[in-house]
Amino acid sequence: MTTHYPVARCLLSGLSALLLCTLLGCQGLANQPANGTPAGNSLPTSVNHIIFLAQENRSLDHYFGAMRQYWADFGYPDQAFDGLPQFPMSSPSGAAPSNPGCNPAFAFPGNDCTMDASSPAVQSFHLITQCVENPSPSWNESHVDFNLSNPASSNPMLDGFVYTAAHDARTIQPPFHDVTGHRAMGYYDGSDLNYYYFMASNFATSDRWFSPVMTRTQPNRLFLLAATSAGHVYPPTATLSNQTIFGLLQNAGVSWKIYETDPGTTYLNNFQPFASQHSANVVPVSQYMTDVQNGTLPAVAMIEGGYNSGLDEHPKNNVQTGAAYVEGLINALMKSPSWKDSVFILTYDEAGGLYDHVPPMSTVSPDGIPPSDLQPGDICTGGSGGANCDFTVTGFRVPMIVISPFTKKNFVSHTPADYTAIAKLIETRFKLTPLTKRDAAQMDMTEFFDFKNVPWATPPSPPAQVTTGVCNAQMLQ
Repeated sequence: MTTHYPVARCLLSGLSALLLCTLLGCQGLANQPANGTPAGNSLPTSVNHIIFLAQENRSLDHYFGAMRQYWADFGYPDQAFDGLPQFPMSSPSGAAPSNPGCNPAFAFPGNDCTMDASSPAVQSFHLITQCVENPSPSWNESHVDFNLSNPASSNPMLDGFVYTAAHDARTIQPPFHDVTGHRAMGYYDGSDLNYYYFMASNFATSDRWFSPVMTRTQPNRLFLLAATSAGHVYPPTATLSNQTIFGLLQNAGVSWKIYETDPGTTYLNNFQPFASQHSANVVPVSQYMTDVQNGTLPAVAMIEGGYNSGLDEHPKNNVQTGAAYVEGLINALMKSPSWKDSVFILTYDEAGGLYDHVPPMSTVSPDGIPPSDLQPGDICTGGSGGANCDFTVTGFRVPMIVISPFTKKNFVSHTPADYTAIAKLIETRFKLTPLTKRDAAQMDMTEFFDFKNVPWATPPSPPAQVTTGVCNAQMLQ
């Protein structure tokens, strides 16, 4: 067992103190930020490094809906977790949720998916393939997922997931195999995602963690960086001038880096001229591995996923391959000198058109800018519609795990938040002004931590992520 000697007990000064503390394992010196923050019992005095990664296109039910079954199977204490209701005592009924399916009388090819009184119910089910044909999370499809018959309303029926998946499968060229849209109701469990289920169960997760906006990847990732999409529900065609969390850090003299899994794929490039002025802060992910081992992590770091290499967990890619990649990033941190004062947050950029049974939540507009790039005929054009036609409703729930020596054991947050709460955590730690009204309204995430008792000073030993599952999008169940 390694004996740790707190900084307060290092009574020497200057070089002798630094040498002695280095030899004895004195915490808080080798990895402390330039301002000399000591180890302590609070966010500002305990956490010196915040790392976050948003993978691609997964809903909470799709990934973690079977969490309570995992707890029952592996002896974790049961507690409230709003997952899929068919798993132990998640709801009074215990029935698997369903969406209306396509009436088989209107078969493909030749017909779009038709929903009527003869439409069969499609229940949620365990996927046996580790990849699926991509459902769409874009503005129109997400609003149909929200309410099949009245997508611009404020009434969340959550009954359009199968329809949008089937419609896309039938209209895309060449058509997909799953023209009935069943893939949208599929989920994984602890046998598929054994590493994530272990980490979420031992560290902390949330059952009220949402993407910021009910649309596709790019606008949500703008929110991740800037707490707004500047009115965009589609990918912007011009670079933006909005302040980003990295701009705030730069102005405050706080170190930061973006580690790219695939070169040239950082979403910071949407913000010019800041991105080009600070290109030296954007480095390959191999540098992350070096930094965690050498104690040279910046104060804040974002890891960009493997969008080109297939490591981003996008539905079309093998989920287990992506999870094994993230496993390597997290395990490297847990085994390194950087562990003692770091926080790693894993989340997903949006739900990907995959079923979730919890409605998006009401929130605040970040800057009062309405959707500015809706196309003719899009849902919410023409000036009618409910709150979900503006930026005052989040997207659907997404998975998240908070991993740190300070993370409470087996903790589930029920505090509603979208993931601009990551910006709020950074702003709170480094005394930065909020980017917009959206991040200002979020929790600061300190409820996830116990800075006095340090629950995971010694990290757990997680299982290796299973990678033997079959990737065959035509073989759903």
